[in-house]
Amino acid sequence: MGKFVITVRKNGEFQFNLKASNGQVVLSSEGYTKKESCLNGIESVRKNSQDPSKFEVKVAKNGKPFFNLKATNGQVIGASQMYASEVTLKKGIASVAANAPTAPVVEEI
Repeated sequence: MGKFVITVRKNGEFQFNLKASNGQVVLSSEGYTKKESCLNGIESVRKNSQDPSKFEVKVAKNGKPFFNLKATNGQVIGASQMYASEVTLKKGIASVAANAPTAPVVEEI
């Protein structure tokens, strides 16, 4: 089972990572000034990860594909790592969709 891990960045902002059952990070958030906002971001990921239209596939300057998960208002709520291929990118999206709804929240603060 995957999990959401909340950490604090060096600048004091809160961030979450969604980790797959193998421990690999499949989605990372922006920085939040308040822990409550970070928790709201996690809830938004839980909800929006179930709508395939909320995943936006992009290609980085180095040619590697990645994806953003967007909220209903169009704001990016999480970004993936860079993937080696479109096949592995699709597995990453599937992992977010499968893990996010029931993943527990763990604080590493």
